[in-house]
Amino acid sequence: MGGFLEPAYGDRSLGDVVPAVGAALGLPVPHPPTGLTLPDAPAYVVFLVDGLGARLLERYAHMAPFLSTLLAEQAPATAGVPSTTATSLTSFGTGLTPGAHGLVGFTSRVPGTDKLLNALLWDKDVDPLEWQPHDTAFGQLRALGATVTVVNKREFRSSGLTVAAHRGADYVGADKAGERIAAAVASSVEPGSLTYLYDGDLDWTGHRHGVASSPWLQQLSMVDAEAEQLREALPPSVRLLVVADHGMIDSPSESRVDVDERTELRDGVALLGGEARFRHLYCHRGALADVVSAWTEVLGDRAAVLAREDAVARGWFGPVLPGVLPRLGDVVVACHGDTAILSSVDFPYEATLVGLHGSLTPDEMLIPMLLS
Repeated sequence: MGGFLEPAYGDRSLGDVVPAVGAALGLPVPHPPTGLTLPDAPAYVVFLVDGLGARLLERYAHMAPFLSTLLAEQAPATAGVPSTTATSLTSFGTGLTPGAHGLVGFTSRVPGTDKLLNALLWDKDVDPLEWQPHDTAFGQLRALGATVTVVNKREFRSSGLTVAAHRGADYVGADKAGERIAAAVASSVEPGSLTYLYDGDLDWTGHRHGVASSPWLQQLSMVDAEAEQLREALPPSVRLLVVADHGMIDSPSESRVDVDERTELRDGVALLGGEARFRHLYCHRGALADVVSAWTEVLGDRAAVLAREDAVARGWFGPVLPGVLPRLGDVVVACHGDTAILSSVDFPYEATLVGLHGSLTPDEMLIPMLLS
């Protein structure tokens, strides 16, 4: 697995942030993380910037002078596996690993069917309370006496992902940066409070234009200004923690493999899931060994091709509950370098994206932990 960065579950991962905040608020959190200790404060605001990888921030620090000055205060943490938004936001809100909360990718198989659940768009036939039945970390802090508030777009209030990942918190709809800042300031005056706010514009820009593109750099500058304005608006005693859900890499056309052009990659595969940097392959009965062999031969050192049990044994998803196991591919494929595995038939929109994420490279896995 050369070049991969393993997730630091229970030590210093995105899923450890809320328990660490709870401990910093003075709450009797049962199992605080071992590698993430935050200073005590009467209130915390956690600002999650979608797509702001730690290495990207280091590389383009000149476009984010406020955030870059905070880089030395806390070492980076890691996303979970796969390094993708739905998985990461659920780990953040629940405090659980992907193998426990069950949102194991952008798309994953609904067990017993030939359907994929798109975890961002959801599916009216899938109950988010059944898909993710565990108490959230937000709800646990609230039960311990904290005030917990989510500040996010109005359209996400009752989405399947919000219900699965962030239930147990008060929800404030806010579509613009000014609304988000004002809402965070208002909720943070409560002693013993955690306020979480989310900005997805940097990720959107990276997907469509690529990291280091002019639009992406300008968006990074805007995120930096938003974070600085938020810090200035908050009471001095309130701590601001800026984190991300994953990083991103650009995948050029010559690094892309289309399974509908390399048709041998379709043999034995009943359903293709995941996303371009981290694929779940759901195989026909008896075809697993042949699928592993074919994908390994075609991709070579461009990707790690593992049977499900091997990926689980490596701890990529943390401990995997029995009900979650069939949501994982019979084979999982994690890309090295800037490789992307596309399907022009099943996922045509992915071919239009420049920036991608989902695998275990440091550019995707390392996330900032910026404290102010």
